[in-house]
Amino acid sequence: MAAGITGVGRILNNRIAVMHGVNLDQLGQRDPAHYGSMDLAALERQIGQWAQGLGLSARFFQTNHEGVFVEHLHGLRGLADAVILNPGAWTHYAYAIRDALELTGLPAVEVHLSAVDRREDWRRRSVISELCVATVSGKGPDGYREALEILSKELT
Repeated sequence: MAAGITGVGRILNNRIAVMHGVNLDQLGQRDPAHYGSMDLAALERQIGQWAQGLGLSARFFQTNHEGVFVEHLHGLRGLADAVILNPGAWTHYAYAIRDALELTGLPAVEVHLSAVDRREDWRRRSVISELCVATVSGKGPDGYREALEILSKELT
């Protein structure tokens, strides 16, 4: 039986890859005014609960190495039906991540805990946004819930 197919031939479309980029492993220690006080483990537990409530299965990944982030994106085909990504500062200049995201062919939502559009000028540019079905910014952890809801509708 092919991955993503049930015994009755129905495509599952519920596997969400949640990718966290550079410095997101430092949540809980970074400026709480921008990033909140929740650490990455707690954030992932919360995202997992929201995903389960929507009938989705979330798998998590975090790295501080751009090439590893790219390689993980390369490996998503056949393992995920959609992706939520917060590349951190890479959002603003990492064309290798953009190209890897494009190669996946998966629906994606870009998420940022802080309101990047109200911060420094360099944070206002995203090299991945045009490849995403939506961008959610400035809503803290709830931005991930919104991203899951968007992808749930996208996949049905």
